[in-house]
Amino acid sequence: MLMLMSMIMIHRKTAVNINMRFSKYLIGVWAAIAVYTLFSFFTGPKGMSAYNQLLFEREQQWANIKELGIINEELEKERNNLLYDHDTLLVYARQLGYGYEDERFIRIVGLGNTKHTPAVSGNMYIVKNPDYLSDKIIKIVSLCVGLLIFAFLFMLEVIDSKVY
Repeated sequence: MLMLMSMIMIHRKTAVNINMRFSKYLIGVWAAIAVYTLFSFFTGPKGMSAYNQLLFEREQQWANIKELGIINEELEKERNNLLYDHDTLLVYARQLGYGYEDERFIRIVGLGNTKHTPAVSGNMYIVKNPDYLSDKIIKIVSLCVGLLIFAFLFMLEVIDSKVY
């Protein structure tokens, strides 16, 4: 009976040792999953870094739209003045070099052209794609981390087996 009990205890210890040996290698798998999850969440294509960059681009676009709205209001005022105010139309025509039929123009060389204010239509804004780590790179890094931890644990087990 005593012998049977000792065999059962040895079998339990061996089963526990085998389970513990295999379960410690799962740490490498879980580390790889954790690294992949963290990198994807923070620096992946749909991660926080890309999201923040897109938010910044959106704010830039809204600022550009507001600026274009202001320019549109100014151009609309100028258009309305040219359509409905005769004096403004005469001044604008004079700036462009037009005059009455009976007027004579004297051109003085060296003064340059008359001041012409071109209509401002806003600035061109180029949208930048967000910077992120590709999914392929994240997978490679997480696989390397998992394999390194697996190799480290395997080396510890080899060293442990040589000591005992």
